[in-house]
Amino acid sequence: MSSALIFAPSGRGAGPERSVEVKVQVQVRDNNVDQALRVLKKKLQREGVFREMKLRRSFEKPSARKKRERAEAVRRHRKLLRKRMEREGF
Repeated sequence: MSSALIFAPSGRGAGPERSVEVKVQVQVRDNNVDQALRVLKKKLQREGVFREMKLRRSFEKPSARKKRERAEAVRRHRKLLRKRMEREGF
């Protein structure tokens, strides 16, 4: 069994930059649907689908979005620096 999930919001402001298309295929082996669901959830988590859905539950002002994205970038950069310092032995 294979499945495809397409997530594309509708309504105002749903231009090409706002639509997300994710195609995921999961094989069910030996009628083990539970295992296939676990694999599907893991793949969706890795793709960021759950996070994207959570962010789109309500409208986010462009200024708030920029602020959030900037904070995320700072966190990623600090994490990278922390890992680099550990690797170098500081």
